[in-house]
Amino acid sequence: MGGREGLRRGLREDARRGSRAPTARPGRAGPGRAEPGRTGPGGEGGVRRDVTRGSGRQGRAPRMTDEFDDALALANGHRPHERHPRRTQEHPTTPAAPVIPDPPRAPDERPVPPHTWESARTVAYRSAVPLTPRRLPLDRALGHTLAAPLTALTDLPAFDTAAMDGWAVNGPGPWELAGGPGLLAGAPGHPTRLGDGQALRIATGARVPEGTTAVVRAENASARGGRLSGRLPRLGADIRPRAQECRSGAELLPSGTRLTPAALGLAAAAGYDELAVHPLPRAEVLVLGDELLHHGLPHDGRIRDALGPMTGPWLAALGAEVLVTRRLGDDADALREAVETSRADLIVTTGGTAAGPVDHLRSTLRALHATTLISGVTVRPGHPMLLAELPEHGTPVVGLPGNPLAAVAGLLTLAAPLLHALSGRMPPVTRTATAGEAFGGHRTDTHLVPVRCPAGDGGSGGGAGVAVPLNYAGPAMLRGIAAASALAVVPPGGVAHHDPVQLLELPPA
Repeated sequence: MGGREGLRRGLREDARRGSRAPTARPGRAGPGRAEPGRTGPGGEGGVRRDVTRGSGRQGRAPRMTDEFDDALALANGHRPHERHPRRTQEHPTTPAAPVIPDPPRAPDERPVPPHTWESARTVAYRSAVPLTPRRLPLDRALGHTLAAPLTALTDLPAFDTAAMDGWAVNGPGPWELAGGPGLLAGAPGHPTRLGDGQALRIATGARVPEGTTAVVRAENASARGGRLSGRLPRLGADIRPRAQECRSGAELLPSGTRLTPAALGLAAAAGYDELAVHPLPRAEVLVLGDELLHHGLPHDGRIRDALGPMTGPWLAALGAEVLVTRRLGDDADALREAVETSRADLIVTTGGTAAGPVDHLRSTLRALHATTLISGVTVRPGHPMLLAELPEHGTPVVGLPGNPLAAVAGLLTLAAPLLHALSGRMPPVTRTATAGEAFGGHRTDTHLVPVRCPAGDGGSGGGAGVAVPLNYAGPAMLRGIAAASALAVVPPGGVAHHDPVQLLELPPA
C-alpha cells in the first residue's frame, strides 16, 4: 500500500499548492491500468480512448442547450464560457448581471483548478487506500472484496465421483450385479473394489469404487436375473476424476474480486468456512437545502427531495454500507457537527457545492482544515462537484451538486472510484458501444448523457450494443436516467453517428 499512500500525500500537497493533481503515467502497472479498448480511472496518459470525435451534429430529440448550462453556471457563481467577443464602449449595451463573488479565502489558500472528467476519476481512486481486511464467515461475505487470492484447500473434486445416476461397471458388459445396497453420495468410508465384469448401483456424487471403468446411465441399461445389460460406454464415461477442476493450492480467484453468490459457492467447495475480505466502506449521506420537502406535494416554493431517497441506495449498489441519511437543511452549524462527528469511511453531501448565500459546504470544509482535492470538474452536468479530505483520519468528503442528474454524475465520477479503492477493487471501467445517432457535445467539457444500450444487441462496436440517447436529460431531471442503462461519455465536440462511444454502466439494483 506504500505506493498508493505516497500518491495520496502527493495529491494533498498538489491541492495545497493549487496545482492540478497528477494524471496517470503511460504504462502504469497495477490498479490504475485499464485494458486496451476500455477506459477507466487510470489517467489520461496511460489509457487508450476509443471515442472518436464526431461532427457535433445535434440528435433528433431536443437536448439541454449550452445556453441553459451557462445560465445555470452563472446562477451558481461560476463564469460561463464566453460565446461572443466582448463589446467595446463604442457599442454600449445593457450592463451584464454582476457575478456573485466567491467567499473570502484565507490569505495562503489558492483555488484548486477544475479537473477533466478522466483526471477527476483518477484522483478520486488514488486518494484512498483499501480498508483493513477482516475475516468473515461465508454467509456474511456477499458483496465484499477478497483481500487475498482464493486458493483451493483441496483437490476439486477431492475423489473420483459419479456424474450420473446408474451403475459403476468394470470392463465390457454384460455385467454381473455385485451384492449390496449400492453407493450413495456422502456414504462414509471407501467402497469395496469392483471386480472384473461386475456392476454396482451408484448415485450422482457418490465415490466411485476402485476398478470402475465407466458409469452406465440408468436409462441406458436394464438389470434382470442378477445381470446388467446395456450400451457399452466409453472408458471413463460419466466419472468426474479427482482434481478435474483444480489441484490443491491452485488460485481460483484473484485478490480484489468482489464476492458474488457463485464465488461464495466456489469458496465453500474449495474448503473455506470464512474469508479475508475488505469490509464494505461505511457511507453517510448529508442532504442540504431548506427548500426540500420530504413528503407530500411541492408547495410554497419548496420542492420534493429527490436526492435523499436515491443517494443512499445508489451508494449501496456501488458497494457501500450506508449508515444513515441526515437531512440538515441549510444549517451551517449542523453541517459542521455532522461532518466532525461522522464515523463513516465516506461522507457524501447533496447540494451546497456552489457559492450561493446559503451554500455552506466549502466554508465548512475550510473551517475544518480539510484538503480540497477536486474543486469542480469540466463535465456537464455536475461541474460544481468536489472532493475533499478531512485532516485527522483522511476521511473523504464528496460534495454532489443539488440538481438530481448532476448528483448522479458526481456519484459515478467521484464516489464510485472512491468506493472501489476503499474496497480494494480495481477502478471502474467503461465499455465501448456504437452511437445510434449523433451526440452533440459541449465545446470544452465532457458531457454525460443517459442512454439505453442493451449489451450485445448486434451493434457494430464489437457486439457491445448501440447507444441511443434518451430525452429528459437536463441537469434537474431524473426521467431520462430512470429509464437508462448507462451514461454515454461524450467528449468535447461530440460523437458522430455510428462512431464508437464510451459507456459508463449504471450499477444494478
